Amino acid sequence: MEASRIPVPRVVMMCGPAGAGKTTYAKRLEREGWTRLSFEVEFWERGITGLPSPDAFAEVAADLRARLLRGVAEGNDVVLDFGFWFRRQRDDFRALLAPRGIVPETVYLATSLETIVSRVGERHGRWADDWPLTEQTATEYFERFEPPTPDEGPLEVIREPYGSSISPR
Repeated sequence: MEASRIPVPRVVMMCGPAGAGKTTYAKRLEREGWTRLSFEVEFWERGITGLPSPDAFAEVAADLRARLLRGVAEGNDVVLDFGFWFRRQRDDFRALLAPRGIVPETVYLATSLETIVSRVGERHGRWADDWPLTEQTATEYFERFEPPTPDEGPLEVIREPYGSSISPR
């Protein structure tokens, strides 16, 4: 009799500048049973509604890493609703997960600056995922963003309009 194989948990790294639609996409996965981890939610739950201090950011980052590792150890699929603006951030999480046999999937939401500016203009800071940004700040973030490339590992590029193509188990 063949031993039952336990599936390796899946990890998705949401990738895109502020306003790209990452949270909307990540929430779809969450509704399908994935665990969603988010800096914005953590800040909000700690009463941080503006730019966090470096210490607060470091504390939240450490907590999210611990929750990620705990989640995958328990066999849960996890979506990281972070942004992953820079390759070094994506590489860091790949290195964190590699010893556990997990190769994260990057889902890049390729969104136009025009769409991003429109979306962030509708944010008013009323809840965790509604952090307001000025047009200037959104534009600066867009210009600093480093799009992922296929040589980084599993990559799905999604262009507007979005539809979740990640299937649950």
